[in-house]
Amino acid sequence: MDEFSTSQETRMNTLAISQLSTLRWSFAEDANAYASRGFNGIGIYRPKLEDFGLDRTIELLAEASLSVTSLSWVGGFTGSDGRGFDEAVIDAMNAVRDAANLQAGTLIVLAGGQNNHIRNHARRTLCDALKEIVTIAKEFGVRLSLEPIHPGCGDEWSFVNDLQSTLDIIETVGSPHLGLVLDTYHVGMDEEVVRWLPDVVPHLHLVQLGDARHSPLGEMNRCLLGEGCVPIRTILETLREYDYNGPLEVELIGEDVESLSYNEILDHTKTFLDQMTDRVEQR
Repeated sequence: MDEFSTSQETRMNTLAISQLSTLRWSFAEDANAYASRGFNGIGIYRPKLEDFGLDRTIELLAEASLSVTSLSWVGGFTGSDGRGFDEAVIDAMNAVRDAANLQAGTLIVLAGGQNNHIRNHARRTLCDALKEIVTIAKEFGVRLSLEPIHPGCGDEWSFVNDLQSTLDIIETVGSPHLGLVLDTYHVGMDEEVVRWLPDVVPHLHLVQLGDARHSPLGEMNRCLLGEGCVPIRTILETLREYDYNGPLEVELIGEDVESLSYNEILDHTKTFLDQMTDRVEQR
């Protein structure tokens, strides 16, 4: 088997769906539906984990042969969600322990909104929090991934909006246990994203695939993969060129998919990914 075939096989083994895509389903419905379609991974949403229970989750995922590509999310260290700094850090440390028990590929971090802080203060607050949390993450063997969020739909979630800012924070914290999530919905419509990928890949823990018919504005609104403006094929080809072999996790939420059943969304997603994989392979 040649090197590309090995890489492609690894990638196929880590195709995942985020539970945010099937938010109204139970945990068991998620696991059964994903596994029955040939997905091998699941992006876990913490409220669903809390409702279902950690021990039951571990047992269910073993039965379904699903690996955990991500646990989502921790953060809000700037106080933008009403919690204090210490409370948000303690919550993140608890999530690190859950991620370790789940053998999750990464624990996703959202910085929090700027929350009337000057930007430099918000950045220092985030870096201070990450330095505390990576100490625990190292102890438990967990990787943290900072996710840049498009300012058009996520100012209250994160003041970190682009790849350069994300890489700068990773460099400041200086831990191999901190990397990033690249969500194509949030950064994929930036014409510079492909140029940034060679710098991003060494720090990249997870790629989340999302598409949209226009740049994010207001509520998050993703469309079915391949029906929007995000150059998914180009991004995947570039990631392959620079040897990204990590998980591909799909997240689909918003008005453009609300009229579709979850079964329709999952079926379309699997077909799209299978076709896209073939095209990338033939390039």
